[in-house]
Amino acid sequence: MALSPQTYAIHKEKLLFRPSTNFLTKYPRGCNQSSFYSNFFTKQQSLVNSSSASIYKQDKHLSFTWPSQMGHLRRPVCRSGGPCYPLDVEKSSISVGEKFQLDDVIESQQFDREIMSDIFEVAREMEKIEKNSSASKILRGYLMATLFYEPSTRTRLSFESAMKRLGGEVLTTENAREFSSAAKGETLEDTIRTVEGYSDIIVMRHFESGAAKRAASTANIPIINAGDGPGQHPTQALLDVYTIEREIGRLDGIRLGLVGDLANGRTVRSLAYLIAKYQDTKIYFVAPDIVKMKDDIKDYLTSKGVEWEESMDLLEVASKCDVVYQTRIQRERFGERIDLYEAARGKYIVDRKVLDVMPKHAIIMHPLPRLDEITVDVDADPRAAYFRQAKNGLYIRMALLKLLLLGW
Repeated sequence: MALSPQTYAIHKEKLLFRPSTNFLTKYPRGCNQSSFYSNFFTKQQSLVNSSSASIYKQDKHLSFTWPSQMGHLRRPVCRSGGPCYPLDVEKSSISVGEKFQLDDVIESQQFDREIMSDIFEVAREMEKIEKNSSASKILRGYLMATLFYEPSTRTRLSFESAMKRLGGEVLTTENAREFSSAAKGETLEDTIRTVEGYSDIIVMRHFESGAAKRAASTANIPIINAGDGPGQHPTQALLDVYTIEREIGRLDGIRLGLVGDLANGRTVRSLAYLIAKYQDTKIYFVAPDIVKMKDDIKDYLTSKGVEWEESMDLLEVASKCDVVYQTRIQRERFGERIDLYEAARGKYIVDRKVLDVMPKHAIIMHPLPRLDEITVDVDADPRAAYFRQAKNGLYIRMALLKLLLLGW
């Protein structure tokens, strides 16, 4: 018989229910699948005709609710390694579906329009959960580790809030570069192998581009890239696209102005990859010479048939755009060349003059934190969407955590 279409949060060994037709790309080490299934189904043989079942292994208690047909039996799969046994299970209100297409979230190129549309649908459901006064328990029993080698406020807190709002728990280190074994010379790979033994999913920010790929190739649990140096920030890009769709009402035909530090800004790089998925879009690059958008992004856009244009006139670009996406000049990327930083800083500022030429339907976005590149008097204008944008990050990250741990 099939289990009822409900999600079960598993304690300790983190049992996951997946359709029997799915294949796991990362099968647990030390798990004897055939003997486990034999043991599991033998224990349940005498219980299939009852409306509920309880299974014991020593002092551990497993409780299921059984529907009336055997059509789509969901098999339990142990992700922690070692002997796999049924453990404590608690029911929740969201159903388990098919396995999410991705094992990890590393870069924007992983997503297509269909996947993004489906993620946005789940994000809208997460918004309903967040607004509900009663706490959700769909990720009860799961642990998320946040491993941040660079400073973060919004990204780290939004991930931690997302996990807790879904009933999960968090293990966190705010400055892993300075206050972890990395300071002693431990490799990233060794750190990941250690931390995955304590958690079910790792959210990582690193100062080196490509670090997230290294972590994902090492880990046996999902890795989410929360920013890797000047490389990418895919969850930020997803929430940016989600915000544009909610605010403007469409994604095809968007005119997008990317402003500020485009050479070092991982957010604008990731966003450019995602916007290229949509039709009849155009991107304007407005940046000081020292931090212009790099050629790899321009070449990618050209290969996808996306029109782009470089400009030094922010007012002209703002008058044409649906979205003005401002970014700060990142001092931490200049090293000792403070002179170059000072030369780039303050060249393009979004202020009342920019608002005056923008279309009434247009919006201003910013990944935050801001310094002086958007004046505070802009905040009161309804077109200032950056704080709504930040809130949308909660819903996108709730959706990704649910999908990576439980599936659709």
